[in-house]
Amino acid sequence: MIEAPDLAAIPGIAHGYFTRQGGISQGIYGSLNIGLGSDDDRAAVLENRRRIAGKLSASPERLVSPHQFHSAEVTIADDAWAPGSGPKADALVTAKPGLALGISTADCGPVLFCDPEARVIGAAHAGWRGALHGVLEATLAAMESLGARNDRVTAVLGPTISASAYEVGGEFVDRFLSQDQGSDRYFSPSERTGHAMFDLPAYIVGRLRTAGVKKAGNLDLCTYGDEERFFSYRRATHRGEADYGRLMSAIVLKDD
Repeated sequence: MIEAPDLAAIPGIAHGYFTRQGGISQGIYGSLNIGLGSDDDRAAVLENRRRIAGKLSASPERLVSPHQFHSAEVTIADDAWAPGSGPKADALVTAKPGLALGISTADCGPVLFCDPEARVIGAAHAGWRGALHGVLEATLAAMESLGARNDRVTAVLGPTISASAYEVGGEFVDRFLSQDQGSDRYFSPSERTGHAMFDLPAYIVGRLRTAGVKKAGNLDLCTYGDEERFFSYRRATHRGEADYGRLMSAIVLKDD
């Protein structure tokens, strides 16, 4: 489990950006795969999720995650749901102590949020689609509806694919430039003609700062390049593997 110093300094919460280490899954899922949508053994996935809840001092049945689909949809979580039966969304927010919010990633950006004064937390899955279409701003708006303010929020991006490993085609670049003026600064030349390298972490942090987040940080950890600690969808795809494990990042308000 990796902690962000800016979040660790906030009293009354627990959080973690979990690595692939410390679970019981085997093979390409080794070992802390939490992907209920993967082809891994379900019992192993549930045990891995139980271990994550334990690291956060949360009850396993109070660790919730959504059915992610690369959107800007956000759910306000008021109570727990059974694993695999969560709402379709790519971010969760809550003001309920003891309810741990978890999102899964395998190259996309996991962002954890906290307004310590309002005691409101959030967790967002920010891939390129979600970030481009506003999942970060939607998460902040949902937190605001619970009493948070952007200028009090700390938000930290966890392990994400880095620019050096994220080559994209010309159509990808054009999509960004047509929808987000000024996003050209997040692209750099690729060795291949008609391609570019995309800095997803910088794009995510840039949008958080533009939204007025008080502290917007980045752990600067690359999922693609660090196979020992992280799963990577793109790495698995390049190798022709049949599936890939998923990482979890989670945050919880401690009980009063």
